[in-house]
Amino acid sequence: MGTRSMPTERQKRIGAELRKMRLAAGVTTEHAAALLGIDRPRLANMESGVRPISEERIRTLAANYACTEERYVEALATMASGRERGWWEKHRGTLSAGLLDIAELEWHARRVRTAQVMHAPGLLQTEEYARAVFNAVLPPLSRLEVELRVAHRMDRQRVLARPEPLAYAAYVHESALLMRFGGAEVTRRQLKHLCAESERSNVDVRVVPLDADGFPGAGHALLYADGSTPQLDTVQLDSAHGPEFTHAEAQLAKYRAHLEWMERAALSSAASRDLIHKTARSL
Repeated sequence: MGTRSMPTERQKRIGAELRKMRLAAGVTTEHAAALLGIDRPRLANMESGVRPISEERIRTLAANYACTEERYVEALATMASGRERGWWEKHRGTLSAGLLDIAELEWHARRVRTAQVMHAPGLLQTEEYARAVFNAVLPPLSRLEVELRVAHRMDRQRVLARPEPLAYAAYVHESALLMRFGGAEVTRRQLKHLCAESERSNVDVRVVPLDADGFPGAGHALLYADGSTPQLDTVQLDSAHGPEFTHAEAQLAKYRAHLEWMERAALSSAASRDLIHKTARSL
């Protein structure tokens, strides 16, 4: 198996987990490489995601690292075995790798929770609303760049309607309902769509009202993806420079606490729909 010039976040994550496992066991790269019959640079490339690693080698390393968490090891082996090209690959070369990594993260997640304070969640946006969001980017995107991003965002939504749909919880601050991307009519249709989507059995939309007491991480949008085991959870944060990904345990704990606060502060699903409908009528 050859090297990769630009490994995806998922590929880098496999390597990062192997490195974390090795360090926890107190094993040097030289010793680990010898276990596989390879040289040290090749092992280092595996731990950085630049070079793929087989399922068998993952199990060999885990056994020699005395990792007894079988579900975790098998989850890593399953990640490594994935050779199929996801639908997002058709966008490679026209969109940033970070946007494709978000789609791949959502597709393989067991559950996704998101917190939004400025606009509707991406997986629940209408095409015209998404277009208005991308048209508000500075510096301005070209018409082609906007349409490529809109197409990708619409494609991402298929994860909610596939045979085994993604479990999706969206915590939306009331302020996001009041932001008029595309004008009043576009926003009104977006809010009606948000209510309709919230009726799906796998989708839960909860609104944090304006009168909620305080607000941790105000202005911060995040996506929390549950992996097949807790060790493989990932957080994706929006930034002016593109999506950022983190899986450090301290960061995961912080953002879990953030989402738990939003769940406590949010209205019920039914009350949230009532508020969204009321806001749509007021536009």
